[in-house]
Amino acid sequence: MRDNLRNLGLDVLDVVNLRALFSPHGPAEGSIEAPLTVLAELQQQGLIRHLGLSNVTPTQVAEGRRLCEIVCVQNHYNLAHRDDDALIDDLARDGIAYVPYFPLGGFTPLQSSTLSEVAQRLDATPMQVALAWLHRRAPNILLIPGTSSVVHLKQNLAAADLDLSDEAVAALSTLDKR
Repeated sequence: MRDNLRNLGLDVLDVVNLRALFSPHGPAEGSIEAPLTVLAELQQQGLIRHLGLSNVTPTQVAEGRRLCEIVCVQNHYNLAHRDDDALIDDLARDGIAYVPYFPLGGFTPLQSSTLSEVAQRLDATPMQVALAWLHRRAPNILLIPGTSSVVHLKQNLAAADLDLSDEAVAALSTLDKR
């Protein structure tokens, strides 16, 4: 931790997420108490401002919240991978941010005729529509789509200005879940 602070030239890290690594295939049950307690102690020392969780189950989120204040949860979630629907709603009620990773599908980009049709009607890219759907999904969703291209970065930012109709949101929400 101190090496990270020194290398970054910081006195404190704003947010540190504990990434649960019980399974390479996504969240899996297991206690997060020991590693989260270590991070909470670093927070008490003033080295971390806020704590979050990543790659966790709802049970682990509840466990973490009993141990310390959790400000965000970062899990795999997008238009086609919606296992965390209930968790997102629970977190939204409590004002906790949800940060989806692979919001555009990750290594297998989102593809759907419905997504393409909605994008065409809006004169947007399918990826812009997928990001706009996430914006509409819940008020606590915080998007951080990665890109290596300035063109894609500008497209991703433009997604915030897309106005998805209720009809479009409903159509997109019925896509088959993976």
